[in-house]
Amino acid sequence: MIGSSVLWYLVPALLLFAAAAFAADAAAQAAPALSVAPAPAGEALSDDYKLTVGGIAVPVYACRVSAVPFNQVWPGYQRPLDQTEMAGFAYWDMRAPVEVAIRCKRAIGSALVRPQSLGIKAAVDGERISFTLARPRPVVVELDGPHNALHLFASPSEENAPKPDAPNVRCFGPGVHRPGKMELQSNQTVYLAAGAVVYGCLSGKGVSNVRICGRGILDQSQFERGKGGGAIKLQDCSDIVIDGIVMRDPDVWCLSLFGCRQAAITNVKLIGLWRYNADGIDICNSENITVRDCFVRSYDDSLVVKGLKWKGNDSYHERPARHIRFSGCVLWNDWGRAAEIGAETSAPEVSDVVFEDCDVIHNTHIALDIQHGDRAAVRDIRFQDIRVEVDQNNPRPRMQAKPGETYAPGAPNYSPELLVIVIQKNFYSQDDQRGNVRDVLFKNILVTGPRMLESSFRGFDPEHNVGGVTVENLRFNGELLKKALDAHIRIGNHVQDVLFKE
Repeated sequence: MIGSSVLWYLVPALLLFAAAAFAADAAAQAAPALSVAPAPAGEALSDDYKLTVGGIAVPVYACRVSAVPFNQVWPGYQRPLDQTEMAGFAYWDMRAPVEVAIRCKRAIGSALVRPQSLGIKAAVDGERISFTLARPRPVVVELDGPHNALHLFASPSEENAPKPDAPNVRCFGPGVHRPGKMELQSNQTVYLAAGAVVYGCLSGKGVSNVRICGRGILDQSQFERGKGGGAIKLQDCSDIVIDGIVMRDPDVWCLSLFGCRQAAITNVKLIGLWRYNADGIDICNSENITVRDCFVRSYDDSLVVKGLKWKGNDSYHERPARHIRFSGCVLWNDWGRAAEIGAETSAPEVSDVVFEDCDVIHNTHIALDIQHGDRAAVRDIRFQDIRVEVDQNNPRPRMQAKPGETYAPGAPNYSPELLVIVIQKNFYSQDDQRGNVRDVLFKNILVTGPRMLESSFRGFDPEHNVGGVTVENLRFNGELLKKALDAHIRIGNHVQDVLFKE
């Protein structure tokens, strides 16, 4: 099992930021307790809400999100807008508790603040909703249900913002910018200031020592599906920092790394992912990667580790995916898996991968998943301290068979799954052989809601099997589940050594 040795990957990050650490504390003290940037002129805003934070008006931006779980396999076509709906989001910086007040255009019956693990109770008074936010944290406010939700992104005070005229800095100040596709260079910083909306995307191949940071919005809505490459796409890159920005409406996978090394992704917010195959954060054949304190609402897999093989990918499938940690993230999954390894696992190994201290606030297919479709040795995987919220009603996900077909939810008793490990050839498999899964830990998984979700573990054959799975302190509405039957876990063929611990 994974032990304390996983902390090794923090060393490069500590060395990278050591010189700035002494100044950071002083800068934080000098920063205002609350910082709000006005929206740039000409940027469309949501008119569904009026938001104040600490008595200061905060602009609410508009974003398009999925309304129904109706998908189509790539390449397909642009997703019809009648499968989507509009929602809102806002952002600010804070370093002390604040009062959040929302005024709607109509009277509200109920307001739910997610993640529910924060214990935030909103007061509802007709058209006004209010609550206290104690610390910087992404939260979602659902008014009379999950549709047309308001996403609120509170960040800590910004530190170490680059000077616009410094060497190798590309700065986008407050306002609307339309640079289109941007190619990153080594030793470059790209800064999106609060109040900036940048219509474009960033890509880099073979570059190193790159920083993408700020509080602004990076938007890909002007690209047709498959024409932009997502918000940020990095190939064979190293020593990367991505921090603080909002990414909206990617044309494909939003933030993806292929064959990369040494990357720290912190406090980014992914919203408006409504198009087919709009994954959140994809870490592919990469190593020494941290993803921390992020918000992802995706229309496909939210946080995912993959091993990929396809023509022209520079043999990334020969590289491992290892030493990867996701922590402190809030996930809303409109289609697919919230936290996943796979389904593509074309790599020598997928190892030392940790998902921890995360909240899954909506789940469509599977919350925590290992879908092993290729040859990799998958081992030392940990899902720990994860809170999964179960909805009262879950619309059944369906695939669209032909253009023009409309969504029909089907039977009302659909439920997504909680924990899945499966070795099988699937639609995305590229290797001729299957691999194994070894040493998986599910620890402190807390499920809340009207019902316990189903789970399953299954190998492929006697040689390609699942071995060494520990389920420790799995709870449903606070009750400890001590065995597979109570936990609704089906243990199938070619699975060995499943251990339940309190």
